[in-house]
Amino acid sequence: MFPELSSVSPMAALLGAAVGLVLGLTGAGGGIFAVPALVFGLGWGVPQAGPVALLAVGASAAVGSVHGLRAGLVRYRAAMLMAGIGVAVAPLGTWMAHRLPERWLVGLFAIAMMVVAARMYRASRGGAVNTGKAAGDTTLTGDAPSPPCRLDPATGRLHWTRRVAGTLGVIGAVSGFASGLLGVGGGFVIVPALRRFTDITVHGVVATSLFVIALISAGTVANAWWNGMHPGAQGWMFVAGGIVGMLLGRILTPHIEASRLQQIFSALMAAVALGMFAKAFGA
Repeated sequence: MFPELSSVSPMAALLGAAVGLVLGLTGAGGGIFAVPALVFGLGWGVPQAGPVALLAVGASAAVGSVHGLRAGLVRYRAAMLMAGIGVAVAPLGTWMAHRLPERWLVGLFAIAMMVVAARMYRASRGGAVNTGKAAGDTTLTGDAPSPPCRLDPATGRLHWTRRVAGTLGVIGAVSGFASGLLGVGGGFVIVPALRRFTDITVHGVVATSLFVIALISAGTVANAWWNGMHPGAQGWMFVAGGIVGMLLGRILTPHIEASRLQQIFSALMAAVALGMFAKAFGA
């Protein structure tokens, strides 16, 4: 059962805005800050913070994906497949989250944050190999192996096979489980996986990821709501702040150097992960 959160605090809105800003600036990876913001900023436990964090991340991702939908960047069939499987698997993660000891749950979250921080920093240093590819360009640089999920040059759409469906299904399952277990949108799984296993452009990956995050978050939050989760005043303030932060982040993104932004956020994420470890195993 979730605690009654009736008092309103400006801190909840500020923390939500910070999370939404990071989500808007990075495209997907910022949602992993939502749970630490609630744990450290408002003193919630991880099992209680997870569904509210997902509500904020999902609402922010839905707002952020509007541009991708209008621009035709979202891969609808891929997104629906990943989201459908993710929503089906997410309750398993939620079930496990309420049965694992709090200490181990916080530790798992910290490990996930460290992995994301390392990936983000490495990407900022090495650059993205796919950024320059057009929607139908499947030419690979160097001797890199061909990804299993490729775009059809004639249509610019994914060429669907059993292998493609299976690969995207696994991505959806892992992101859904992570959403239920840790209260994150799953973007830290979806984005690198789509970059690794498809030749979709970076903008298409981010737009598709945000759309999937919104759908998976909606399904997971609906399940939590059915089981008694009520965000309360502080929770709704956090969600509203997240939406405002997302809008601001999308406005600022074109004016900020991506590599420098990734380095700053990876360092911040690593610092927060260390704090989570200290919280879990320091006492």
